Amino acid sequence: MFAKVVPDLKLRFLWLMIGYALVGLVVFLSLTSSPVDVELDLPYQDKFFHALAYFTLMAWFSQIYHDSFQRNMIAVVFVFMGVTLEYLQGFDPNRYFEFADMVANSTGVALGFFVALTSAKNILVRVERVIS
Repeated sequence: MFAKVVPDLKLRFLWLMIGYALVGLVVFLSLTSSPVDVELDLPYQDKFFHALAYFTLMAWFSQIYHDSFQRNMIAVVFVFMGVTLEYLQGFDPNRYFEFADMVANSTGVALGFFVALTSAKNILVRVERVIS
C-alpha cells in the first residue's frame, strides 16, 4: 500500500526536507541540555509551545500526504515521538519528565490532524500555484 501523495506538489522534495528539518528541530529542542527559554507571560506557556510544535509537525506532513491511512500513521508516529522524547528528558539532569507535556504534544497532533481534514490541507498546493 503506497501513500497517496498530493500529485500537484511539484516541490514535494523541498516540502519533505523542510518537514524533516522541523522534526529534527523538535527533537533537538526536546533533548538539549540547555533548553530555549521564551517568556511571553502566558499561562501554561510551556504546554502551549508543546502543542504548537506538534500541531506544526502534523499539519505540515498532512499537506504532503492526503491518504487517510498515511495521515493516521503520521499521527501515531508523532504521538509516539512526543511520549518517547518526554521519557528521554527524564534522563537529563537539566530536564525533567512531565506527563502534562505528553498530553500537550498529543493535543497538538490531534489539532493538526483535524485541521488537515479541512481545505487547509491544500495550503502548500496554493503556495506553489502562487510562486509558479
